[in-house]
Amino acid sequence: MKLVRYGKKGDEKPGMIDADGVLRDLSGHVKDIDGAHLGDAVLHALSKVKPDHLPEVKGNPRLGACVGNIGKFLCIGLNYSDHAAETGAAIPEHPILFFKANSAIVGPNDDVIMPRGSTHTDWEVELGVVIGKQCKYVSEANALDYVAGYCVVNDVSERHFQTQLTGQWTKGKSCDTFGPTGPWLVTRDEVDDVQNLAMSLDVNGKRMQTGNTNTMIFTVAQIIEHLSGLMTLYPGDVITTGTPPGVGMGIKPEPVYLKKGDVMELTIEGLGTQRQTVGEDA
Repeated sequence: MKLVRYGKKGDEKPGMIDADGVLRDLSGHVKDIDGAHLGDAVLHALSKVKPDHLPEVKGNPRLGACVGNIGKFLCIGLNYSDHAAETGAAIPEHPILFFKANSAIVGPNDDVIMPRGSTHTDWEVELGVVIGKQCKYVSEANALDYVAGYCVVNDVSERHFQTQLTGQWTKGKSCDTFGPTGPWLVTRDEVDDVQNLAMSLDVNGKRMQTGNTNTMIFTVAQIIEHLSGLMTLYPGDVITTGTPPGVGMGIKPEPVYLKKGDVMELTIEGLGTQRQTVGEDA
């Protein structure tokens, strides 16, 4: 299934994308697409709903983040071998973890707003993993059983804030609008091999990132095993899993960063496409 949330920010309704790409309203079957409704039992019940029996949503409504009331927004850094190479960084021994503030979360096509003083805002297409049931100390072998589904995330980053303001990467990752999530949550049964998904990102129509989840240093299952050994993961937690090469800071001979009016378009195979226009804070 492809599950969505649509409508005005803060007042989104649950929906489903049918086989023809038509948005259908799910309000009669579930209150929201959030942690309380991501368990196997609820998803199984929703899978039995016939899409053509659901009301069609007319027009072109805004899509919100595909998961509501996200609990933890956990991010893994330097998790693609080819991206680590372009930045000159050593391959990490363990997954690098940082957090993105929930106030960064926006819909997949909402504007990305650069904060005051930003000169180094960058793009990062990433695979998002949505936890469907509580897990602690899970093994790599059964880790994917705890996943509700997958989505596209743009881990927008202000590199100066991230590396020069002293402290953790979170400073450059948590600015408002720096976490576009969606367009939809694709349930795990529809993703045959999460470690073989093509991904790309364009800026103003120019291809900047091309990659595949098969170059991850730590697989999705290994990441869940590692994180669940550190903390309990709850339904509705989102994990972003790193980005392939082609980020602005890695461009030679001079890095390239976003500016007002730029348009980012990013896609992961089978998970949909995001499109954001860049603005700046007044």
